[in-house]
Amino acid sequence: MLDVVSHDFSLGQDDSAAAVARRLQVLLERVASADKNAFSELYDEIAPRVFGLVKRVLIDHAQAEEVTQEVFLEIWQNAARFDASKGSAITWMLTMTHRRAIDRIRASQSSRDRDLRIGIRDFEPGHDGVAEHVEVSIEHERVARAMARLTELQRQAIELSYYGGYTNSEVAGILSVPLGTVKTRIRDGMIRLRDELGVTS
Repeated sequence: MLDVVSHDFSLGQDDSAAAVARRLQVLLERVASADKNAFSELYDEIAPRVFGLVKRVLIDHAQAEEVTQEVFLEIWQNAARFDASKGSAITWMLTMTHRRAIDRIRASQSSRDRDLRIGIRDFEPGHDGVAEHVEVSIEHERVARAMARLTELQRQAIELSYYGGYTNSEVAGILSVPLGTVKTRIRDGMIRLRDELGVTS
């Protein structure tokens, strides 16, 4: 198990943001060349932040550790795909982290839904809670379908805000976009979700 909480993560507390961003980019580029020392340095720099993001999404400590391991394996395997022209190294890694965490939530929900279907199939009639469970499952599927119809930018902003619990300012930092853009994406995305779900104000 990775020791994701033992490092004092300051990310260069005395450095400028630009210097930190540059250092992470250089480390990631060295990782792309299979530099194990660079990977170790990169891990020391960002592991607590990666783990913190995953923990905020998943809550469960053990699952957060597992997903953090998966994230660093993905960073090691896919560092060469990082394109500095499309954003900073930390944004690339935290976006990957968030997607991994959301994938775990979806996988867990899928497993729960499957267990629910099996339970309903094998359940003897007479339990008043069955209809309620079915309604919850159907509602989850409706929301998932509606989320899938949003643009990628809207979905990212909403997932970070509502699933990740981040403020609009924090979302702007993670996605490296202006605060006003984040507010617009969330507002437009929520309007579209309401339309897709048939919610009236």
